[in-house]
Amino acid sequence: MTKKKRIIKTAILLLVMTVFMAAFSVTAFADGEVSTAIKGTWDTASGEIKTVVNDVVFPIIDVILAVFFFVKLGLSYFEYRKSGHFEWTGPAILFACLIFTLTAPTYVWTIAGI
Repeated sequence: MTKKKRIIKTAILLLVMTVFMAAFSVTAFADGEVSTAIKGTWDTASGEIKTVVNDVVFPIIDVILAVFFFVKLGLSYFEYRKSGHFEWTGPAILFACLIFTLTAPTYVWTIAGI
């Protein structure tokens, strides 16, 4: 009897979920071509995307790379004190990436075409 009740409860739950999905779904209609609707949406959103990426994403990446750079530089120094050989490849790559991301907002939007 409990297996039958569980099957009935599952069927009712699926029915309720289907009704909610049908009731709360929104159909998008585009007048004319779909590409014009997409282009219009992109034109209005691209400014906001650019602002968020310039003010939030790039600074976060810069801070993370700066922390990694200084940690790697410190570890390379301690390795130099221990072995007498300074491994410069890791700090150099992190420094190059840091410079790249610090200057990226000035040219990345030209490359992306925004």
